Amino acid sequence: MRFLRPRWWGENCHTGENHFTHYVSCIVKLKQYTCKHSIMDGTCRAGSEVTKILFVEPPKDYWFLMGEYLPPPTGLLVLAAYIEEKIPDFEIEVMDCQAEGKDFRGVEDRIEDVSPSIVAFSGFTCNAYVCARAAEIAKKVNPDITTIAGGQHFSSTAEESLLNFPEIDFIIRGEGEETLVELIQALRAGRNLAYVRGLSFWHNNSVIHTPRRPLIPDLDKLPYPAYHLVEKNMEKYHFAMMAGKKTRYMILEGSRGCSYRCRFCSQWRHWDGVWRTKSAKRIADEMQYLSERFGGEFLWLTDDNFGYGIRGKELRQELEQRTFTDDITWFFQARTDDIVRNPELVAGLREVGNTWVLTGVENDSPEVLGSFRKEMDPSDAHRAVKILEKNDIFSHTMFVIGSRKDTAASIERLRRFSLDLGSDLALYTVLTPFPGTDIYGEAVQNGWVEDTNYAHYDMAHAIMPTETLSKRQVQEELFICYRAYYGSNASNISGFFAGNKIKRRVTRHMAGKDILNSLRNLV
Repeated sequence: MRFLRPRWWGENCHTGENHFTHYVSCIVKLKQYTCKHSIMDGTCRAGSEVTKILFVEPPKDYWFLMGEYLPPPTGLLVLAAYIEEKIPDFEIEVMDCQAEGKDFRGVEDRIEDVSPSIVAFSGFTCNAYVCARAAEIAKKVNPDITTIAGGQHFSSTAEESLLNFPEIDFIIRGEGEETLVELIQALRAGRNLAYVRGLSFWHNNSVIHTPRRPLIPDLDKLPYPAYHLVEKNMEKYHFAMMAGKKTRYMILEGSRGCSYRCRFCSQWRHWDGVWRTKSAKRIADEMQYLSERFGGEFLWLTDDNFGYGIRGKELRQELEQRTFTDDITWFFQARTDDIVRNPELVAGLREVGNTWVLTGVENDSPEVLGSFRKEMDPSDAHRAVKILEKNDIFSHTMFVIGSRKDTAASIERLRRFSLDLGSDLALYTVLTPFPGTDIYGEAVQNGWVEDTNYAHYDMAHAIMPTETLSKRQVQEELFICYRAYYGSNASNISGFFAGNKIKRRVTRHMAGKDILNSLRNLV
């Protein structure tokens, strides 16, 4: 199975070539792009010329189901901060195309102006093509620029991506900080790159994968994200639905990985199935730093699972001693069973600014949850929503349709379940076979994947049929889910006049975004 470049790739590229000839020309350019470094013997043309890196957050569309928002490129800023700490004399710039209002022509202009030795980027599956496009532009400006890709998608598809995108020189697999720093140091010194763990690259017409890098054992030792590199953009970062367009929005990590093994999720495998957390003090210190140094007002703790019982009490104790919590609100995602087991911690964290909790309910069927390896009881969803409501915390629930056994009747039952649940916001997604997941392996092996355009891997486009529903019918069912949710006049009216101010804002915001028309256009 081949996952192709998107239709627009050839149509919009600066060369004016059509899709097919452009793709072929890229394959022909493979040796030109990969002969810069004599990797295995350690000789490298780069040497002292490697002086500057440009991180690029390329032009892309954000997930329309969450309304209008502009997040900071925190993943890139984490890497930038680590380079600053380990290689102080190395020049670093960050280009955030969304915040700066730049298109791919703007990317080309910036690369020409900055003259970086390295251009680096990271992205989810639905953004893979725009990342590769940024690499292509870098090579157009100067073929000697080293291009580096990382993140979950490229980690899971390292060989495929190097085959399909010859403009990418290196892929960093897994945790990126130490690998990126060692790669830069090796390039500067002309050392053998084969000894850099966690790296994939071409050599002698073969893709080389160096051994996987061990995880960083103590996340507290990581520097704070380098937000100072995008300080000029700080006023632009916002999440309109969640906090309003004028509320400064920032992101921080409290942990990495997950101890669960959901079959549709790539996170746990990316982090080697290990859950590592920063200490409660480090999390509180970082929140305070973002608030006081950069004016962060709405903070997203991006953990895959918050873990009330493991660190909720300690984090509350840390935060209640600090006055900055009067100036912020923050949100995270948590499991329904964790909420149900820890109602007193839910209440305690509300007192120190936690106003929004996202929880993956996923499905009402124990059989479907079992097929997802989602170890939860559907009845916990009702109890969790009630606990959040009792504490005036906005409850945001997520649901998945399109599992292999799904039928029109089973999806209708899920719709009724989700409406009866009464959460403040429900978002419905289509089961998507992200590379690196168990679902992906099963779907590819059985020939279920009908859409290989990674730009559609956004959980809003149907990618596979079920046993009884075509891919188009799954897409129609997603539209019907949202029509049932947003099309209810009674629900909309109650939302406009809800006691919870976040629910009032969300209802008004989403009503103006015309989500239903966007979804109808996908059918």
